[in-house]
Amino acid sequence: MADIAALTKLIEPEAKALGLDLVRVAFFGGKSDPTLQVMAERPDTRQLDIADCEALSRRISDKFDELDPIEDAYRLEVSSPGIDRPLTRVKDWADWSGFDARVKLAAPLDGRKQFDGRIVASDGDSVTLGVNKLGEVTVPLAQIASAKLILTDALIKATAPLSTEGVDQIVEDAPHRGAGKIQLEG
Repeated sequence: MADIAALTKLIEPEAKALGLDLVRVAFFGGKSDPTLQVMAERPDTRQLDIADCEALSRRISDKFDELDPIEDAYRLEVSSPGIDRPLTRVKDWADWSGFDARVKLAAPLDGRKQFDGRIVASDGDSVTLGVNKLGEVTVPLAQIASAKLILTDALIKATAPLSTEGVDQIVEDAPHRGAGKIQLEG
């Protein structure tokens, strides 16, 4: 449908102008609901707030209105990568070392197309995962079709929100709401 590399070249300067790093540009939804998904983050916090989403969305919309790089109608979705974020850039592997990831491969490696494990190391060309019952598995980055962090308690703790503005109360370890979880009430 759309040339993702060409769209990324148009979107990246708009993100940079706002001090944001582009995490992913993807097009999905088929003909019934085509969606251009743009994920970005602040490099210092790895998060994106509503104002950032709004500003980036407006910049992209203005640029695309001017250049019209997508022929058919589509929906623009601008968001943060979220907690269980995709791992799309070489630097993501080093940034999230020590956390669990799900890696799906384009072709089987040792008879498997998916590995779940802790990110142990990365060198720019490959990533090493500590996989239960297999030990360390090294996967060339070029063979990865998709990868994302796996939602764990450690990841939740490491990605606490920047602000709890508008929240009346923070309830920790509330047994009736799930032990060990933090619930924001507001």
